[in-house]
Amino acid sequence: MNIIQTVVIQGLAEAPPEQQGWPILAMYALLFVGMYFLLFAPQRKRQKELEKLQTELAVGDKVLAAGGIYGRVVSIKDDRITLELDSGRLVVHKSAIMGKDVDAVIKA
Repeated sequence: MNIIQTVVIQGLAEAPPEQQGWPILAMYALLFVGMYFLLFAPQRKRQKELEKLQTELAVGDKVLAAGGIYGRVVSIKDDRITLELDSGRLVVHKSAIMGKDVDAVIKA
């Protein structure tokens, strides 16, 4: 970071007064682009994968719901999903499904 600061400071000191703002704007632009590719793009990819998983649910799938609840999909009506658990049934919103049961995927 010290090297970057040194280069920017030297560039500002050598530049005429009317051009002193461009290196700072370039640094902010590079910072924003870096943050996008390191933070926002992977999050958007995970969100799209989760939405795809939630729309492709089918009856009989073993899933993991929010809160660590494992169950098997019994019925799907609009945005409500009925899960069969070991101790009964549970109705959850479709957005509560976080993934498929890893053990069920390995056995299949």
